[in-house]
Amino acid sequence: MATITAQQVKTLRDTTGAGMMYAKQALVEANGDTDKAIDILRTKGLAKAGKKASRDANEGLVECYLHAGGKLGVLLEINCETDFVARTDEFKQLAHDIAMHIAATSPSYVSVEEVPAEVVAKEKEIYLESVKQQGKPAEVADKIAGGKLEKFYDDVCLLRQAYVKDSTKTIQDILNAMIAKMGENIKINRFARFQIGA
Repeated sequence: MATITAQQVKTLRDTTGAGMMYAKQALVEANGDTDKAIDILRTKGLAKAGKKASRDANEGLVECYLHAGGKLGVLLEINCETDFVARTDEFKQLAHDIAMHIAATSPSYVSVEEVPAEVVAKEKEIYLESVKQQGKPAEVADKIAGGKLEKFYDDVCLLRQAYVKDSTKTIQDILNAMIAKMGENIKINRFARFQIGA
C-alpha cells in the first residue's frame, strides 16, 4: 500500500474541493493514484448530489456578467437551499464562473428536459436523412442519429457542456462538486444571454 503524504491530500483537496478526510480516504482507496482518487471523489460527489437533488432550492442569487465592453451580457439565476450558502464567496464565484461560461459558449437551454419536442424531432429527422443519404442500413442509421442527437445536447444544453475553464468536466460536474462540498442542493434555474447585434 502506498504512503499518502500531506501534500498529496492538500493537492487533491485543492483540485476537488473535497474535505480532508474524504481526500485522504480516496487516496488510500486509489493506492496513492491522484487521478483515480479524483474519479472516486467525483463518483461519491455524484451520489451525494443525487440524494440532494430532490430537496427544495428556493434561495440563491442572480448573477450579472458583462463582457466585451458591455456588448455581451448574461443574467443567471442559480439556486441553493439556504441564504447562508448563497452569501458565501464560493457560491458567488460559482455563479460568476457559470455566467462567464454562458457568455463564452452561448447555450440555448439549461438541460435536456428543456429542449422542446419539436426541436428534438427536427434534429433527429435531419440526422436520419443525412445518414440515409450515405447509404447506411436503417438500424445503423438510428444508432448514428441517436449519437448525433447526444452531441447536439452536449452543444446546446448548459449542464452537458464541457466547462470552459476545464474541458475534462461538464457544468453538471462542477455543480455536483459544489453540492458535495456545500451539502446543499444547487441548481441553475434559468439564464438569459444578450449580445449587441446578435
